[in-house]
Amino acid sequence: QVQLVESGGGSVQAGGSLRLSCAASGYTISVKYMGWFRQAPGKEREGVAAIYTDGSSTYYADSVKGRFTISRDNAKNTVSLEMNSLKPEDSAMYYCAAGRAFLLTQPLDRNWYNYWGQGTQVTVSS
Repeated sequence: QVQLVESGGGSVQAGGSLRLSCAASGYTISVKYMGWFRQAPGKEREGVAAIYTDGSSTYYADSVKGRFTISRDNAKNTVSLEMNSLKPEDSAMYYCAAGRAFLLTQPLDRNWYNYWGQGTQVTVSS
């Protein structure tokens, strides 16, 4: 099993920045990739960004390209999401997730992820 704990959420005005972090523990050697997802009230959970644990590839939703950056620190078993130029529509609960599939074809599809954190709230005011 893998445990994931998010931190760094909060409230910010539009145009501001936040950095989310996710600490992984447990059987982390099984994890091949990690991602960030978000879910706003009344909406489906959507993929925001993903990264292979070897750092070979990153993926972003069109809505956050150029504003968000995902990174990982394997020595610390952490993955981070740097969020800049935040917009009110970025407000949501943000979840860290980890997956162990050897062949990942849809990195922003939640069905490819096996482990989930409890989430951290991000609120962007206009």
